Amino acid sequence: MGKKRYIHSLNVAKSAVELAKQYNADVYKAETAGILHDCCKEIPKEEMLQIICDGGIILDAVEKKSSKLWHSIAGSVYVRDTLNIYDEDIINSIKFHTTGREGMSLLEKIIFVADFISDERNYNGVDIMRKKAFNCLEDAMLFGLKFTITDLANRNLTIHSNAINCYNDIIYTLQEKGLL
Repeated sequence: MGKKRYIHSLNVAKSAVELAKQYNADVYKAETAGILHDCCKEIPKEEMLQIICDGGIILDAVEKKSSKLWHSIAGSVYVRDTLNIYDEDIINSIKFHTTGREGMSLLEKIIFVADFISDERNYNGVDIMRKKAFNCLEDAMLFGLKFTITDLANRNLTIHSNAINCYNDIIYTLQEKGLL
């Protein structure tokens, strides 16, 4: 892992701990998942695919053609099979930190959002995202999902069904809470 990715991972872990404290989640799990979320991001694509294959994961059609999704899938297998971390919540937090998914756990939501708000991030809207993150986790997720889905659509790139399902699930959650 290069210096920039390492700093990012430390920052995500820091943000994850802060969010875990805010939302009464397991701080240790948040820090662990945060530091490991990009553990396979900088390895060669062929190696990522080998880790995925060895881990018994079968990529769907979108995943096969979207190599930017591979690091999270490979990372979830790597932490399980190499680092011997068997906590499903940590594994899923790593696996779905890029796309999200329907029915995300609190820890999964925290890692998803922490990746958006880490200290070194400077995209247009990051300050809004940071405020939302500590006010309502699902509102922050909705903001992040809109950002990602819009960006992918504007660039004529595929959007994984997990992201769409996550978006819909967050909409339902916010409606149930009376926030939409």
